[in-house]
Amino acid sequence: MRLLSRKATCNSHGQDSSYFLGWEEYEKNPYDEVDNPNGIIQMGLAENQLSFDLVECWLDKNPDVSGFKRDGKSIFRELALFQDYHGLPLFKNALVDFMAQIRGNKVTFDPNHMVLTAGATSANETLIFCLAEQGDAFLLPTPYYPGFDRDLKWRTGVEIVPIQCTSSNNFRITESALEQAYQDAKRRNLRVKGILVTNPSNPLGTTLSRAEFNLLFDFIEDKETMHLISDEIYSGTVFSSPRFVSVMEILKEMNPNDAAKLWNRVHIVYSLSKDLGLPGFRVGAIYSENDAVVAAATKMSSFGLVSSQTQYLLSAMLGDKKFTKKYLSENQKRLKVRQRMLVTGLQKAGIKCLKSNAGLFCWVDMRHLLCSNTFEAEMELWKKIVYQVGLNISPGSSCHCTEPGWFRLCFANMSQHTLNLAMNRLKNFVAHSTGSDDGGSSSTTLRKSFSNWVFRLSSRDHRAPEER
Repeated sequence: MRLLSRKATCNSHGQDSSYFLGWEEYEKNPYDEVDNPNGIIQMGLAENQLSFDLVECWLDKNPDVSGFKRDGKSIFRELALFQDYHGLPLFKNALVDFMAQIRGNKVTFDPNHMVLTAGATSANETLIFCLAEQGDAFLLPTPYYPGFDRDLKWRTGVEIVPIQCTSSNNFRITESALEQAYQDAKRRNLRVKGILVTNPSNPLGTTLSRAEFNLLFDFIEDKETMHLISDEIYSGTVFSSPRFVSVMEILKEMNPNDAAKLWNRVHIVYSLSKDLGLPGFRVGAIYSENDAVVAAATKMSSFGLVSSQTQYLLSAMLGDKKFTKKYLSENQKRLKVRQRMLVTGLQKAGIKCLKSNAGLFCWVDMRHLLCSNTFEAEMELWKKIVYQVGLNISPGSSCHCTEPGWFRLCFANMSQHTLNLAMNRLKNFVAHSTGSDDGGSSSTTLRKSFSNWVFRLSSRDHRAPEER
């Protein structure tokens, strides 16, 4: 008899991916400018820490809000009591207005069609539970966020079938790749219930084009049980052209008769984790015009609610239109400057990256540093960068990229000094990469510790390109 359930002991969580294992190594030896200057710099975490000062300034000017007061009187007891899982109306109104503001007020959102969740992770999983059965499939363009292997599959039992995108067209979705993924699912006897895209893309840092959206709409239009989920948690990070275009804006511009066939099958996931830099607040949302989806997701949201205190504080912050206008503008300027610092630093090291206009990261091309065009070579390079260079970056294989040698590097979760140090480390590594494999006794020890999980990575990250 099993002590634990199959769900508790199964290996489908994705925790053995190099994406998460790199975090583990960072946590054992984290860089600190004073206490551990030779430690590993975390470049595998897509956090936005560039504009905390703006949020802190607002909090200083609004002490009653953070002190849970209204008109100078405490509302602690009101917020401490049980709240309906539909969420505080004041917060939902402020959140939909903020979403519209990010989209240039070209679209509006009805708070009655919004479901609050504890972050985008919960929002995505809840939507999958609502739309698909165990054994069904969703199509995702590659490369995609490694956490989707956990968020979409682990508890739902739904499969992910990759839409294989390549560097030949800057990883854009094509009709042939979409059809190939659909046929792959059919060969596996999987019923395809939808497509999920991230817009802007994680890990590419690019926005989807209108042509790509039209391709997706054409694809699902005549498949009456197929949905489209647009994860737009990076929508406020677009710092240069082309501008961000939401899936809802495309729908609004369509012929009404064509749009009518799609409204109930298009859904948005959003969060304040990236745009406002508040992942610890655990604020996510589902937006859908489908009443049945909203009703089901609302009931499911009781497993991951947003605290009343968080909703109260953020309703005041997001309701301050002067603040949100200044924040979005200044944050985008800072992201643009920081992204340029990373790109310039990489160029000095002889490394190129995909042209990007959004996000907290760059998609970096290190194919020329591989000893062979294999994922084994990618993992060897990644190990050297983690242990010898002291940078935790995300290998493309963890994002299910079809081509070895691509990596995601984050730039918004550290100081300017730390980013410069990271670029100097990488530049020195590239300059000496043709020499002997040095590193001293400490690097030898680190490599020995790494050997404990090389086998664990083999099934997920070491497949040849044609098998992925």
